[in-house]
Amino acid sequence: MTKAQFLEPAQQELDEAFEYYEYQQAGLGYRFVQEVYNAIELIKSYPSAWAHISTNTRRCLVKTFPYAVIYQNRKDMILIVAIANLHRKPNYWTNRV
Repeated sequence: MTKAQFLEPAQQELDEAFEYYEYQQAGLGYRFVQEVYNAIELIKSYPSAWAHISTNTRRCLVKTFPYAVIYQNRKDMILIVAIANLHRKPNYWTNRV
């Protein structure tokens, strides 16, 4: 099975979003993280299924939350480039790849 690896800024985004949602409502942060990992599992199973947003980069929307998993399908892994808040400035993460 393909493995997924987070860039450090993407992991930080996940952690910060978890803290934000958990502060808003107990348990909501855990639901958010679960939905992100559900999206990552789908990406690992079907890496070419989501829309291109650049030549090598794709976006998979996270169910129920205004986030997307921005990733690249590399030779031996899925590289998670960003856990992008869709209400933020678009393409802010492009300098990461």
